[in-house]
Amino acid sequence: MLKVRRSKIYTLWFGWYSRRQFRRYFNSVRVIMQAGVRQMDLRTPVIFYANHAYWWDGFWSQLCTEEFFHQRLHIIIEYQQLLKHQFFTRIGAFSLDPSRPKTLHRTLSYAAELLSDNHERQNALWIFPQGKIEHVDKRPLVFYKGTASIVSRLLEKIPQVYLVSVVSRIEYLEEQKPELFLSFRDPHLVSRSNFPGAVALTAFMREMTESHLDELSRKVQKREMQDAVMIVKGSASVNRKSEAFQRLVHMDGGKHPG
Repeated sequence: MLKVRRSKIYTLWFGWYSRRQFRRYFNSVRVIMQAGVRQMDLRTPVIFYANHAYWWDGFWSQLCTEEFFHQRLHIIIEYQQLLKHQFFTRIGAFSLDPSRPKTLHRTLSYAAELLSDNHERQNALWIFPQGKIEHVDKRPLVFYKGTASIVSRLLEKIPQVYLVSVVSRIEYLEEQKPELFLSFRDPHLVSRSNFPGAVALTAFMREMTESHLDELSRKVQKREMQDAVMIVKGSASVNRKSEAFQRLVHMDGGKHPG
């Protein structure tokens, strides 16, 4: 298992690099966030569980952490992927290897250990329960029980943990570059007294994610983005540069008598 090797310098560099990449490849990144997400008790750790539809998923978890939370970020990445991109361990990533079932117990226990660690910042874990990239509109979703197993182990150490549903969708709308939409629902507080078991909690998260994805899809289709906050504005695309050039030509042309 590849463990976290956190580095402040790498984290700062990656924050700059990821924003640069988002500006380059997207017209905008917009976030919809229910009020309760910003009102969490910072002494209680949080697990953000998200759909896994895009290569970009590891990037925007870091982006949102910097923009909204300033938490102590952790993220689980599949072993072979993390092996190729080990710099992610410098920003809080550690690995899970589904091809070696005997190692899963150690990984899940390590996640609970990280989240229960006493720290001045809120401990946060980003996880993708699908375990692999699948199309954003695939239904039904298939969730593995790893997230619920982490919760179970964590509740042996501390009294409660937040679960927050996060979903993403990339769409081409009026611009040449795509738009990235992210949506956060209010936290669900799981405690020792209301923990329903791993199977039931996994089913709850899967159903929550499906309804959340459908809700975001409807909002995008109807252009109901009044509650979205733009956190990245992309650089001008070719069509915008062309329009600006044409306006400039027309303006210059108007200065000369015919």
